[in-house]
Amino acid sequence: MGRILVTGGTGFLGKHLLAMLSRRGEKVRVLSRAATPELDELGVEVIAGSLLDEEVLAKACKGVERIYHLAGLVSRDPDAAGEMYRLHVDGTRLLLDTAHAAKVKRVVVASTSGTIAVSKREEEISTEESPFRYELVRDWPYYLSKIYQEKLALAFEGMDVLCINPSILFGPGDTRLSSSGDVLKFLKREIPVVPSGGINFVDARDAAAGAILAMEHGKAKSRYLLGGPNWTMQEFFLRLGRASGVRPPAARIPDAAARLGARIVDGLYRLGGPERRAPVDPVSVEMAQHFWYCDSTRARTELGWEPRDPMETLDDTVAFLRERFLGGAPRPEKAPSFLETLVTRMGDEPAAPAPKQRRERRTRP
Repeated sequence: MGRILVTGGTGFLGKHLLAMLSRRGEKVRVLSRAATPELDELGVEVIAGSLLDEEVLAKACKGVERIYHLAGLVSRDPDAAGEMYRLHVDGTRLLLDTAHAAKVKRVVVASTSGTIAVSKREEEISTEESPFRYELVRDWPYYLSKIYQEKLALAFEGMDVLCINPSILFGPGDTRLSSSGDVLKFLKREIPVVPSGGINFVDARDAAAGAILAMEHGKAKSRYLLGGPNWTMQEFFLRLGRASGVRPPAARIPDAAARLGARIVDGLYRLGGPERRAPVDPVSVEMAQHFWYCDSTRARTELGWEPRDPMETLDDTVAFLRERFLGGAPRPEKAPSFLETLVTRMGDEPAAPAPKQRRERRTRP
């Protein structure tokens, strides 16, 4: 197999992907703003520079056969909208144009389930055929910019391009708290009430394996939802409480009152300076009042993707956050899951045929 380029290799998903590619013995190049000890330890080639620099991109794409495009910015801050659009839209356009000129064969773009899998109705479970949710996410620049990124990627001509759409990522290794910050707030008892919405999450290790399976078996111009359980926020907090031993919040208040209270508290915190933020911000409160449910049947049937038990993911997430941020004791390293082992072996031998899977169902505590 030819050389692989990974953008966003130092992020939460990227770190797990690089570890798997390294175990497969792939020749990997990483586009990063700077070399890091973690990249040095993996022994990958590093091209230092920006995704928005044409000369850097040309150097990064030279001699590359496949690209995993994971680079981006995860933020709920409306003030970061401009930077997110530049990275997700302008950066992706420039990368795809450069990759095409360099005769790259195949690109997997990491989008998010939130481009299509968000609703105000609990009974709605989105699939890859669901429409973009412009109206629902118009005030959330992260998701809106990812919609435009995804439209750009899936319309690209002259090269195989496809998207993976993982739901919110949990699991060990989120050092920047890009996805699991709310779990840390739960552990610190900073979430006072139960939101009215619902959540879908997936283990970052399983999402990384899904990216490899999509590269190997995915159809060009297709997207693949990579999600786990569809739980109400009440169900999620109950199960997170079981995994952590922390009593979940029991209070519930009307949605409008919750949003108003969050805005008032956030405003009071900002009086102390522009860098101060309330423990629970208004955007997070509003997002938690929606249902982010999705169905990953396509990834299961076409790619042979099978995520681990979600309780294992919650247990590993809690353990990592406690060790990293709360002074907890380290845990012994776990053996790779069946899915991780499968995609690692695929580097040397043919993968097993994709198994037939039953349709996902919601589970209750």
